[in-house]
Amino acid sequence: MTPASTGSRRSGKPARVAAIAAASTVIALLLVATQTLPGFAEPIDPAPPAEPAPPADNGGGYGVEINGPDGTPSSAIVTLISITLLAVAPSLLIMMTSFTKIFVVLAMARNALSLPAVPPNQVLAGLALFLSIFVMQPVLTQVNELGVQPYLDGTLDFGQAVEAGSAPLREWMLSFTREEDLALMTRAAGLPNPEDAAAVDFATLIPAFLISELRSAFIIGFVVFVPFLVIDLVVSAALMSMGMMMLPPVMISLPFKILLFILVDGWGLLATTLVSSYRGGG
Repeated sequence: MTPASTGSRRSGKPARVAAIAAASTVIALLLVATQTLPGFAEPIDPAPPAEPAPPADNGGGYGVEINGPDGTPSSAIVTLISITLLAVAPSLLIMMTSFTKIFVVLAMARNALSLPAVPPNQVLAGLALFLSIFVMQPVLTQVNELGVQPYLDGTLDFGQAVEAGSAPLREWMLSFTREEDLALMTRAAGLPNPEDAAAVDFATLIPAFLISELRSAFIIGFVVFVPFLVIDLVVSAALMSMGMMMLPPVMISLPFKILLFILVDGWGLLATTLVSSYRGGG
């Protein structure tokens, strides 16, 4: 084999490699082009667009349906009212029920025992809450029957339901509000004297009711404090007579206070007294 033939073979290999690469590139481009081209199919006639429905005649404005188709309030309105009541429930519980008086009396009894943290505030608040529910159950039943249920049934609108449901609560609050406190708040607001109970505004009735409740709570708290004060005086006099002035009298009187409270069934007596104070009106 001559050198010339060997050189021609070597120069021919790159040419064949380039030709194969070019052919592969052309084939790949043809495959891509055939895949991207749309297939041949029978044309489908598009359906004619539906004509839009004529807009409802609502008087030229937009509104929210408060009542359902059967006259009852819609579920969205009931949910909104429920959330609003839950947000203001603590304020209503404190201002318009017996909770304030019961909680204050229980807290004063705890202080009279010289136990500022036992029972804790959560326990006293829970006891006051359930005693308040027990006291307010007849009133809440009337509110439900006169205002809530007729509104849910669609027989009363919202304003009428509020007026009808607030009547039993107004009457109950007035029965435990002193006339002096009501006159005080009326004069403070610069309003004329109301002609009857229905003419008393809640803005005047609520603070007068709270003042009356606090007065009654402090009267009961004073009665609770007296026997424990006597125990403190006796223990202090005994320690001074023995010359034990460095010993705190509370450490000696506390067991006697707790013993006295247990013997007279203090918590039961307090609960019975508080519930009985709301029987028969003010």
